[in-house]
Amino acid sequence: MKQHLAKEMEQIQTDLKQMSVQLYENPELGDQEFKSMRVLVDFLKEHGFEVEVGIVDRPTAFQATFSSSKPGPTISYLAEYDALPGVGHGCGHNLIGTMSCGAAVALSKLIEQTGGTIIVFGTPAEETNGAKVPLSEKGYFDEVDAALMVHPGGDSHASGESLAMDAVQFAYTGRSSHAAAAPEKGINALDSVIQLFNGINALREHLPTDVRIHGIISEGGQAANVVPDYAEARFYLRAKKRETLDAISKKVFSIAEGAAQMTGSTLAISNYELSYDDMRTNQTLSEAFTKNLIATGVEKVHPPQTSFGSLDMGNVSQKCPAIHPYIGMDNPNLVAHTKEFAETTVSEAGQNALVRGALALAFTGYDLLTNKELYDEMKREFS
Repeated sequence: MKQHLAKEMEQIQTDLKQMSVQLYENPELGDQEFKSMRVLVDFLKEHGFEVEVGIVDRPTAFQATFSSSKPGPTISYLAEYDALPGVGHGCGHNLIGTMSCGAAVALSKLIEQTGGTIIVFGTPAEETNGAKVPLSEKGYFDEVDAALMVHPGGDSHASGESLAMDAVQFAYTGRSSHAAAAPEKGINALDSVIQLFNGINALREHLPTDVRIHGIISEGGQAANVVPDYAEARFYLRAKKRETLDAISKKVFSIAEGAAQMTGSTLAISNYELSYDDMRTNQTLSEAFTKNLIATGVEKVHPPQTSFGSLDMGNVSQKCPAIHPYIGMDNPNLVAHTKEFAETTVSEAGQNALVRGALALAFTGYDLLTNKELYDEMKREFS
């Protein structure tokens, strides 16, 4: 039957390549991916998927569903399609979106025989304010049996880990005054931010090795002769596990409050982006995908990468078995978030990766629909 899947992929691979180039030539930032979403949605509708746009109050998010008349597992593929400012598709989301849609369409041609349901979730703004977070929080994955996607890279790697992350803003309000004529009447909000940085730097000596804290002063005053009455810092706080991060965040918040007390300013703490949970790869599902990726012609799949980044796919992986592997574009020196990476996605190597990645996703979905032993083992591992 996988030969039939491969033939179905052959039928749509020209469309997939054209779609990926369309997205590459029209890069759109997170939550602004209207043209990109439309390209993917139109393709899915053309192949019989029922589509709902604007889910979880995100105008460029969507759910596309194809159900058979027979019972069976629900397999979901996740599509990303946001670009980076000044770089375009330097993270290859033009390939991610088309791979997931291609896998879903190919698998849909056989699902009447296997039973089950296929869902494609369109998940905007992965780079900033990932829509997978509200999708996870609002129950979209509660009845999903597996969530799959594949990310382009220089080399192919099995699905691994990512760090939990909080994006935190510390806003201090003081009182302005003439910095030379009446400094005693001012409360310097910038001093609070400086003490915040000093306190966090002192904390670093006592942090686990997997913790990462990095930030900027996003506002620090307007003129040197005016005591700043408002200052603001933004940090990313990361750790290997959510439990660790929650404990570290409490310590950082205490430092922030102490900085306010030292200067007499007031403090407001908020999240300026959504929080991401750590990625929990399902090894049973990951091993099945790796075997299928090799079956498509990928010669070498490396072990998971050591990653200090964060993914909104982590939130999905807390709700159902999930994977986030990488497919190589024949350039081990390729660096993500660069124009070179974006250009590689539309090269011959990038387009080959697109087709192979989509086929491996389709093969793995088929395995879950037809191999009860694999399905049961995946579920046992997750629970």
